[in-house]
Amino acid sequence: MSVNAMDEKSTQEWGENIDHVTAVSLAAAYVPGSTEEKKLLRKLDFRVIPCCWFLFVLGYLDRANIGNAKTGGLAHDFKLSSTQYSLILLVFFISYVVFEIPSNMLLTRVRPSLYLSGLAICWGAVAASMGATQNWQQLAGVRFVLGFVESGFAPGIAFYMSSWYRRYELASRFAFYYTAVAVAGGLSGLLAGLITQYLDGARGLAGWRWLFIIDGVGSSFVGCFLWFFMADYPSNTRWLTPEEQLLAPQRLAYDGIGNTQGAHGRTKEWAALRFVVTDWRAWILALLYALVTGAQTIQYFIPTLVGSFGWVSWQGQYHTIPPYACAVVCIVGMSRIADYFKNKSMVVSVFAGIGTVCFIIVTASSNHIVRYIFTIFAFGCIYGTSPLVLMWVANVLGHPAEKRAVAIGLVNALGNTASIYGVFLWPAKDAPRYIPGFSATTIWMGAIWIIAPVAGYLFKKHAVEAPDPDEVVAAEVSRQRQRGLRIGEAKGEA
Repeated sequence: MSVNAMDEKSTQEWGENIDHVTAVSLAAAYVPGSTEEKKLLRKLDFRVIPCCWFLFVLGYLDRANIGNAKTGGLAHDFKLSSTQYSLILLVFFISYVVFEIPSNMLLTRVRPSLYLSGLAICWGAVAASMGATQNWQQLAGVRFVLGFVESGFAPGIAFYMSSWYRRYELASRFAFYYTAVAVAGGLSGLLAGLITQYLDGARGLAGWRWLFIIDGVGSSFVGCFLWFFMADYPSNTRWLTPEEQLLAPQRLAYDGIGNTQGAHGRTKEWAALRFVVTDWRAWILALLYALVTGAQTIQYFIPTLVGSFGWVSWQGQYHTIPPYACAVVCIVGMSRIADYFKNKSMVVSVFAGIGTVCFIIVTASSNHIVRYIFTIFAFGCIYGTSPLVLMWVANVLGHPAEKRAVAIGLVNALGNTASIYGVFLWPAKDAPRYIPGFSATTIWMGAIWIIAPVAGYLFKKHAVEAPDPDEVVAAEVSRQRQRGLRIGEAKGEA
């Protein structure tokens, strides 16, 4: 008997032998941390997290290497002014913000393994084409298209992961995934240094052109194969056993999180959008994410700031690595602390406060070494805060799944509007101290410091109604039974 036939047979028998009473007893008997749950988690951690991590590294390289390209010869070749560079950054965020919510609406209806991998193939092709542009207007046009293609990925991954992990498992897992941003930032500096040092002029192409081409082709190549390893959703992932297909949504229901593409009913996309825009919690979270994203626009100017600290050319590229190394430590450390204490608001507030103090020192000091060191620490605090705020959305607005998807898309979209004006905060005329840019970033981090604990108190006092775990499990059992009956009917007809 084939493996598929055995799986189908076990599915049929399992579905026929479990009734509603048994399903309810299973839900009531659910104990967090069981052997079965740990086995499921290991399986998810092996499949879900690494796939998301690799895709995000590649996506971020294609998005953020513009800063390294600028200092690696692009600005000289295109005779870029400060305003023109800011416009090149701006157009990416315009298309990125517009298409985030529609993309997450679509993601609730399709297979994420195919959808997210397909996005990687597309954005890699677009990113590589930046190496063929001949002026800043063409480059801006290609980055507008890149924003459209990449718009579905970051909010899509946030929703995708929230469809698998419980409330206080999510932050540490998402943190590991989010280290891809910092790793990609450091890797971008390393690649840019190597490419501009050794490939500049190879086959008649400038080093910055090779940077775009190599990063883009890498994304498309990985996207062609990664879909095979990715999971879909708990109810329709084939490499889960029937028992695990029940346990996965059961765990989420225990935490009040809706099951994506599950049997417990679906909410229409426009109804979900209406639920989100009329929920005051979504707007508080959007404000917090806009503040942290506004502060995070410093990432596009790290090579420029490093140059103002005294390191230029390929040496400057290598000096962009330490800020991202610090970011990795902060992302992992802050999220683990948040999961351990089960208190995101406290951790967000504390580290936003530390970041505020660091930026005050950077703004007030004129010593280049002092400014560089505290920029590294402040940069880490920004990066550690960002994933916690985004995952806070999935915790606060977890049910139904369609509402969670729209909420993550909305918060991510509105948050990224801060990038539209944030890219104009670091003009060349403010060199070498960039007081306006550092001052604005200080204010944004200070606002997060104050708002986060207030938001945490309000969210706890006015919690969203959660789904009934018993009903969720009973619905999933019914689905398994129907699936088994359909298999049996198909065998009889054959």
